[in-house]
Amino acid sequence: MTLVVFPLPSGVRGHVEDVVVDERMRGRGGARLLLQHMTDPGAAFGLPTVDLTSRPSRESALRLYEQVGFVRRDTNVLWFTPPPP
Repeated sequence: MTLVVFPLPSGVRGHVEDVVVDERMRGRGGARLLLQHMTDPGAAFGLPTVDLTSRPSRESALRLYEQVGFVRRDTNVLWFTPPPP
């Protein structure tokens, strides 16, 4: 898992990327500890929020994120893929 912290004109932002737990280690609380540890620096960096995105099909992951304190937002995530040069 990675916490990306970056400045924007509206303020500093945080985004969690690549939450991955080896399949053999799932269900043991490791992801919860990692997420809690990852969000703790938010206050130190002065982050108003820490964002995380996940596919709707990842139901167990979404439940975990909500249990840790992440809140689902009503949003549309849009992607743009530039054409090859």
